Amino acid sequence: MPLFLAALLLVRGLPALVHRRAGLSRVEVLASGLLQATSLPFIVAATTIGLMLDAIRPANAAAPVAAGLLSVILFPPMALPLLNRSRRASASGPDPERE
Repeated sequence: MPLFLAALLLVRGLPALVHRRAGLSRVEVLASGLLQATSLPFIVAATTIGLMLDAIRPANAAAPVAAGLLSVILFPPMALPLLNRSRRASASGPDPERE
């Protein structure tokens, strides 16, 4: 399950680096990556289809679903303080991380 959680963060969170070119700070890019890595509906649908086609066993379907559930529970609460910190920093003046 930790491997699936890391894979979610890598595969779905890494594309957030593209946002860096749009002028977002490192903190905002990190928060964006965490929010993009949050995923459950697709994983549940894919594992359900795999189970219906007998392509995967129920024990094997549990790990990606659990990782998706953990991504929904953990990643947004990790991202929101980063966004709040970024918002406070931008309100107080120029952000040196943007340069």
